[in-house]
Amino acid sequence: MAHTRLRPFNTKDTYPEQALDNDLCQAVITRNTIYLRGQVPQDLDTRENIGVGDPIAQAEKVMDNITLLLTEAGAKLIDICKVTVYLTDIRHREATYRVLGRRMKGVFPVFTGLVVVALARPEWLIEVDVIAERE
Repeated sequence: MAHTRLRPFNTKDTYPEQALDNDLCQAVITRNTIYLRGQVPQDLDTRENIGVGDPIAQAEKVMDNITLLLTEAGAKLIDICKVTVYLTDIRHREATYRVLGRRMKGVFPVFTGLVVVALARPEWLIEVDVIAERE
């Protein structure tokens, strides 16, 4: 069975200042499992960075992206099984986890949180990976 790939793109378009040329996509569906690319506070259509300097606004945009991609994949937030959160500053944990918790209320996924030195763009404070299983 071939995988379904949603929103394919090339990194030379996404990161023009970097010497990259990788073919990627925002989501891969294998049977009923959905793997989302790490979602960042960037508009999926315009590539505009949202909430620069504001971890709460960035977490909201990340959740908007996750919701949109799951919908495009035929799934819902309730289908999320695994979440991995990457933060660039531990001081943003409480604020961003409040947003994620509110937006995923009643979902009960397994959650892993990591603090990292940096993400792909210095203005990004949060990135979230999701694995979901649609019915």
